[in-house]
Amino acid sequence: MSVEFSRRNFLCQASMGFGLTAFSGLMASPIIAFPPRAKRVIFCYMSGGVSHVDSFDPKPKLNALHGRPMPVDLIRTQFNQNGPVMASPFTFKRYGESGMPVSSLFPELAQCVDKIAIIRSMTSSVSEHAQANLFMHSGFPFMGHPSAGAWISYGLGAETSYLPGYVVLQSGHASPPHGGVAVYSNGYLPGNHQASILNLGQDDTFSNTRSAMDSSRQLRQSDFIRKLDQRFVAGQQNTSGVEAAIQNYEKALRMQIAIPELYDLSGESKCTRRLYGLDASDPEKAAYAHQCLLARRLVERGVRFVELSCLSKNIGAGGAANPWDQHGKLKQGHEAMAHQVDQPIAGLLRDLEARGMLEETLVIWAGEFGRTPFSQGKDGRDHNPLGFSIWLAGGGVKGGTIYGSTDELGYRAVDNPCTVYDLWATVLHLLGLDHKALTYRFGGRDLRLTDVYGDVLHPILA
Repeated sequence: MSVEFSRRNFLCQASMGFGLTAFSGLMASPIIAFPPRAKRVIFCYMSGGVSHVDSFDPKPKLNALHGRPMPVDLIRTQFNQNGPVMASPFTFKRYGESGMPVSSLFPELAQCVDKIAIIRSMTSSVSEHAQANLFMHSGFPFMGHPSAGAWISYGLGAETSYLPGYVVLQSGHASPPHGGVAVYSNGYLPGNHQASILNLGQDDTFSNTRSAMDSSRQLRQSDFIRKLDQRFVAGQQNTSGVEAAIQNYEKALRMQIAIPELYDLSGESKCTRRLYGLDASDPEKAAYAHQCLLARRLVERGVRFVELSCLSKNIGAGGAANPWDQHGKLKQGHEAMAHQVDQPIAGLLRDLEARGMLEETLVIWAGEFGRTPFSQGKDGRDHNPLGFSIWLAGGGVKGGTIYGSTDELGYRAVDNPCTVYDLWATVLHLLGLDHKALTYRFGGRDLRLTDVYGDVLHPILA
């Protein structure tokens, strides 16, 4: 009996054939252009807009001018209810060998400054939450484009077949930032690069499904479905969408095996639990600590990109989607949010370092914009995209570094203004990827995460 042999049939018979073929082509391309310093990314996203002048960018001038009108011309703010200059209600001290100043909001992270590179001159082109969240994640202020996590999954491929390349962690009542799940989208990239959202406050549906069927029966069922999938793919002309769907279904099956073990923290020591604050009396802090610990466990198991989600304290207008958004009661709101994330993130940095993982894990801390140095209402601050602070640690970053600056009021970036494109160009560079070469043909254009912009920030690299 003769058997028709073709490239398509061969790939159908080979496990993950299309993915392996794409990856082999990727390895031969100029996309992987540099020796990678990092293998994985953890993105601590501070949705709502942290005030830089109250956290990592001290401005003594605000104390001198407190209560007076701003001495410079202002552009329109989001709500345009602009009040007088507002001094920070927090104190700053210098820490570490670098002498980097950090406010009293972050006493634990302050002890880690020699691991951190702060960019004080980040800017955004938009000042509305949804657009700014999309812009920070994808380089475009509207839906339809892949997020950075999807690009990194696409560019580097998978390190594990049992977990997704891109995971977003949520806890309890946490929700996606304004812009919705589109901020985690794969856009026009194959569907297997979209984020998988794991909510740690929900029932473990993976464990429930796994226990409902014995392993041998599940494997037989999986083999039968795979044969049907292969037969279907063999008759298609354009297989990319079908292949992505098949990979997602097969990944979901393998996740039923991996997730229960991932969620099982019984092997973590009491010291580790204390380090993260896992048993904190504040439920939001404990929930965020759980995310940080799971982030470490995910990158340990080969996940390329993990994003963490803050939980709302609902103070000063900050809701579930934008918990750092204090248009009023800034002191109370920022204190509550900083208390939630300070110890868990510091614990994550210390734990990664102690395990020898920080050198290959890039940690990013950022929101979508900063806040104004003048008040909104009595005691809040409006959105400010003109200059704000973010930081990076590990993964080839030079710790104890400050890059760029805002003016003496903290209103605009004046020294080495930095864009979202520069941030992601730098992140891709640390991962060994050329941001100009990492493209995807869509709509007649070779599109990329950094659009047609972006410069690697070499001064913050080790």
